[in-house]
Amino acid sequence: MEEWADGDWNVRNVTGSAATKAYRCPGCNQLIPPATPHLVTWPANPPSYGAPEGLDARRHWHTACWRARGHRRPK
Repeated sequence: MEEWADGDWNVRNVTGSAATKAYRCPGCNQLIPPATPHLVTWPANPPSYGAPEGLDARRHWHTACWRARGHRRPK
């Protein structure tokens, strides 16, 4: 769990061997290719106004993009 200005987030490392498909990073809008280590995140306390929850709320980020997300807006 990580605390950010926009709330608490569950954050998990994904190893290269566990990354079997490509994902689009919301931080830079670039693809995270298969076999690339990265992070998967989702809100610890999702808002109750119809925002995605559970598996639908997960986002895959480049590790550097997640760490820099407080300094720039998602693409």
